[in-house]
Amino acid sequence: MGDKRLSYPIHSTDTEEKTSLSYPSLYHVVLLNDDYTTMEFVQKVIEKVFHKTAQEAMQIMLEVHRTGKGVAGTYTRDIARTKAERVMHLAFRENFPLKCIVEKI
Repeated sequence: MGDKRLSYPIHSTDTEEKTSLSYPSLYHVVLLNDDYTTMEFVQKVIEKVFHKTAQEAMQIMLEVHRTGKGVAGTYTRDIARTKAERVMHLAFRENFPLKCIVEKI
């Protein structure tokens, strides 16, 4: 017996749906200064978590030291939150009170 499938032409609808795409919001990951966390530890964390060079990490660490806070990186929300949590986890493991916050730009 032969194939008895029916085929129907595909028609588009009369209305077209317009979609607009936008870029996700960006967030700064900000390190906050304290009186106990060593500058060496802060620099090491910046290099490790944010993949900065030693020179870049030193500049950020000095900004944190001099002004009280410094932006370590800018990311989408989930990545920024993950990096902030990782910084505080590393600090906790080494018994430092280093704090890291996420700020929407």
